[in-house]
Amino acid sequence: MPDLAIRPARPADAQAVCAVYAWHVANGTATFDTAAPDAAAWKAKIADIAARGWPFLVAERDGAVAGYCYATRFRDRAAYAHTCEDSIYVAHDARGGGIGLALLSALLAAARDAGFEQMIAVIGGGEPASVALHARCGFVHAGRMRNVGRKFGRLLDTVYMQCDLTGEK
Repeated sequence: MPDLAIRPARPADAQAVCAVYAWHVANGTATFDTAAPDAAAWKAKIADIAARGWPFLVAERDGAVAGYCYATRFRDRAAYAHTCEDSIYVAHDARGGGIGLALLSALLAAARDAGFEQMIAVIGGGEPASVALHARCGFVHAGRMRNVGRKFGRLLDTVYMQCDLTGEK
């Protein structure tokens, strides 16, 4: 995709990231959030993730943010220091065009460069497109928690997938 650029997020991207996520909160089950954080919260999150040396990336097409992803430590305990969890969202009107694949591929490399050895995907609603994207990028199924979330009056599963960033199996 020659017109697509993947780059580190900047504070100025907060409003666009907010809009991408807000659509998914209001319309989808990939997140179990029922209220979207505001742009100020996203600006703080971008800064916090960058300060920790972890990747927060945006996909930019024609000067506009078309998606974003980031990796944060999976859990706070020291034993998890080399394991991260990914989060990835593509703008609703840009889905299906390869942006998710470009973002997740870049995130895997950036997370490895940041010192992470394992990446966990926690896929709300067991979203088939997200499961397929993660599998395409080398993630394997690690588990399913059934009926753990409720959104839009539906009980939802969470699918766990895992990717070894060390190249070892």
